[in-house]
Amino acid sequence: MKTTTIPVAADNVDQTLVERQIKLAILLPRCDGFGMRRLTRAALQWLDANHELVNSLNVFPVPDGDTGTNLLLTMQAAYKEIENSTETNVSKVALAVAQGALMGARGNSGVILSQIWRGFARGLNGAEAFDAGMVVQALQVASATAYRGVVKPVEGTILTVIKDAAAGAEAAYEASGRTADLRTVLEAVVAAAQASVARTPELLPLLKQAGVVDSGGKGLALIFEGMLRYLKGQRLDENLLTLVAPLSLSAVGTAMNSVEPGQEWEVVVDFRPRVEMNLPSMYANLEAMGTSIQVGEGDGLYRVHIHLLKSRREDPIKLAEEWGTVVNVHMENLLAQVEALQGAEPELPVKAVAPGHLAVVAVSPGLGLSRMLISLGAAAIVGGGQTKNPSTEEFLKAFDSLGTDEIIVLPNNKNIILAAQQAASLSSKHVRVVPSRTMPQGIAALLKLAPDGEGDPEAVCAEMEQALTGVETGEVTTASRTVEINGVAVREGDIIGLHNGVLVTSGHDLAEVVLRLLEIMSAQDHDLITLYSGAEVSEQATQAMKAAIQARYPEPRYEVQCHAGGQSYYHYILSVE
Repeated sequence: MKTTTIPVAADNVDQTLVERQIKLAILLPRCDGFGMRRLTRAALQWLDANHELVNSLNVFPVPDGDTGTNLLLTMQAAYKEIENSTETNVSKVALAVAQGALMGARGNSGVILSQIWRGFARGLNGAEAFDAGMVVQALQVASATAYRGVVKPVEGTILTVIKDAAAGAEAAYEASGRTADLRTVLEAVVAAAQASVARTPELLPLLKQAGVVDSGGKGLALIFEGMLRYLKGQRLDENLLTLVAPLSLSAVGTAMNSVEPGQEWEVVVDFRPRVEMNLPSMYANLEAMGTSIQVGEGDGLYRVHIHLLKSRREDPIKLAEEWGTVVNVHMENLLAQVEALQGAEPELPVKAVAPGHLAVVAVSPGLGLSRMLISLGAAAIVGGGQTKNPSTEEFLKAFDSLGTDEIIVLPNNKNIILAAQQAASLSSKHVRVVPSRTMPQGIAALLKLAPDGEGDPEAVCAEMEQALTGVETGEVTTASRTVEINGVAVREGDIIGLHNGVLVTSGHDLAEVVLRLLEIMSAQDHDLITLYSGAEVSEQATQAMKAAIQARYPEPRYEVQCHAGGQSYYHYILSVE
């Protein structure tokens, strides 16, 4: 009987030949370190091709659909550890993958994925190569490790999917009389993962309301699918579904050091076609205009993205009008973005912390908020927030930059808490995480820090955690999808308000939504209302909003304060105290 080990040769062998040999092999009994590297690369490639699909599975209509991105960044960090490795011992390769995932983990989903890889590596137990039986064992340890890493495990998430995948592998292995090969077991893993993902709405009511499956679970299923597709010799660059990705108004240019010739402006046009689309013709017209062309399709809507010269920035709109009805246009000056980056302010001055004193590391989504945190005593700022979750390694670097071993972390975002806790567990310093879920909570906690950083760490943390309960948080943004949750109907593009992270109101007028949100937050029962304006909100607009709030909540009974927060995505962050 024809068998092969994954892979049949090292990377200097023609890749097409290797994949053909694997595809034609009747049995795939074992996988060594080279094979582990190929499977990891395949998982990364398939996730990369489809991570926007994962991003689109966003329960709430807020611009935080970044699960796919977080998983992708975590996988990229994992693969980077073994990219140039010549190690043949599969246990050592798996340990390197786990270490890379651990340091690169971003967001809750990325942290859990890193724990899955950590458990998988432990399950291999020093093996030179693994067979189907060891895969079953490694997946079981991976599931147990992932569950232990979460204080309150929630079913209907990535945790359920890894547990069901492990069970599927075991069932297939036992059904074969423990003679199944790797491909057979992996087919069972993928089938179980896909079925588990499909069941997640039955376990999480919010998913069912939103009409989506769990995004983290879907991402994990894609990772397994990528491995299986490699073993079957299938393509890894196909999209499962073409989507119109949510538009990020702040992401453009943030990672650019320069702008290529002809890329002075970015234009994004959404339109609903009136005639049958001829995509080759559309691409030809767009290519004559500029570069960085992307065309997405979803729910009867087409989105065109292009970079072009300033003199041609109206051309994509005219082209879209030839095909259909334009419903939304976004333009951004890329040169101005780069100039802003090149002329960025120097690092914010932070006060040095004496050895033995308490230092606070705070996460901030905007320059204005960073300044405020530093003015209140933060010793280090880690950039992060919606769709930009810092990695474990970024936290560790911040800890190492401080001259004290006593550190408190304020994540200030629910999707950053796990990464902060993971970094705290890895640091050689005494790091404690106060689980602030919002910026107003983080600011309230920071007020409990003594100006000189003195005090008993446990007592200060206790005071900070108590402070979290005394502030109500509101967030106002633009809906990124159409959905109905908790009786609140939202259409894409509506202004929505969240109270302590829960969707509570929506509308078309920004001021009306802000005032309704404040009412839901029981602002009338508090004394201080604070408004943090976003990066795209002008000072004039903020003052107009303040006047509208003050008219509803007049002085001297109420005090309304405004600060330029500089955060992305959220027009305003509100707090009442």
